[in-house]
Amino acid sequence: MDKQGIIALLGRRDEPTDAVEEYCRYLGAALGTHGFELAVARLPWKERGWRVALRELRQKAADWRGRWVCAQYTALAWSAHGFPVRFLSVLNVLRRADARVTVVYHDTGPYSGRRILDKLRRAVQLQVMRGSLRRADLGIFTVPQSAISWLGVPPRNAAFIPVGANLPVDTVIETNTSKSAQGVLRVAVFGITGGEAGRRESARIADAIRFASARIGRLELRAFGRHADVCESMLRESLRDTPVDVQVKGVLPPEEVVRELASAHAMLFVRGAISTRRGSAIAAIACGLPVIAERGTETSGPIEEAGVVLVSADKPGEFGEALLRVLTNTDYRAQLAERSRLAQDKYFSWPTIAARYAEELRKTR
Repeated sequence: MDKQGIIALLGRRDEPTDAVEEYCRYLGAALGTHGFELAVARLPWKERGWRVALRELRQKAADWRGRWVCAQYTALAWSAHGFPVRFLSVLNVLRRADARVTVVYHDTGPYSGRRILDKLRRAVQLQVMRGSLRRADLGIFTVPQSAISWLGVPPRNAAFIPVGANLPVDTVIETNTSKSAQGVLRVAVFGITGGEAGRRESARIADAIRFASARIGRLELRAFGRHADVCESMLRESLRDTPVDVQVKGVLPPEEVVRELASAHAMLFVRGAISTRRGSAIAAIACGLPVIAERGTETSGPIEEAGVVLVSADKPGEFGEALLRVLTNTDYRAQLAERSRLAQDKYFSWPTIAARYAEELRKTR
């Protein structure tokens, strides 16, 4: 039987790694068993300009009549400065070509900020998200619809499907030998935000590790992923007089990320509030790790069923207290790890995500 073709349409490439493109490729591989074949296309507006890019899209879209085109939305994928008004032009082209349009919202809310420019950007992003949903046959949100303030009463063409881990997590071997040698407890940090936010996150990591090590003794900290290497000197200096073995790496191959996570006893997630769209947090859950993370407005649904210990944003000291409890209570840590494994199978595995996509695509007319 011939498979039904789907186009995953992406905007500007993110560097050094593009999580949205990886998401599409993992999804495409899993959709094959449901009778779909996904191809990735990218609109090169940054390289060729919007006028040329839209003209080329019109030419390509002439062959997409009746096919599903899944436009992947993040504000920065369609605008260098987060004003993605041209995304509506992209959807207009697809509609005129009689393609069946899905918008996948990897950004589910507007950016924060108090400056006049931030408020203007926020207004534009809200306008674009609302306008894109009106133009779509199907809108797929990566957090529960109840957590999206601008959505109001969820329309009939909206569905919630969480993201999965962009990692070969099938290679995880759940044995005690995967943990660090000599019984030393290991804490992982997968990704740190750049700039001033990264400095605040590094301080939070160091405070939590320092608090736990003062009561436990020797610990291992493994920080890796985006911007981790930029924050290495800050982490080392903050933990200089503690019995903590600090190892920091940058962006790693997917297989090595899996090995780092599988060898840890817990992960600290400090990049804002945890939710079902935060890929690095989902990666830890997929590897069966307990996760200590901050609660936020998007923290709901499946993420609360996973092995996640939630702390308050206005009480930064809770990170250290939660980490200490996870590391020192073996039974509690095992229960959290099991909850993560169950949540991975039930919500976050690519076969489960692909099945949800197939269900939504087939029922949408």
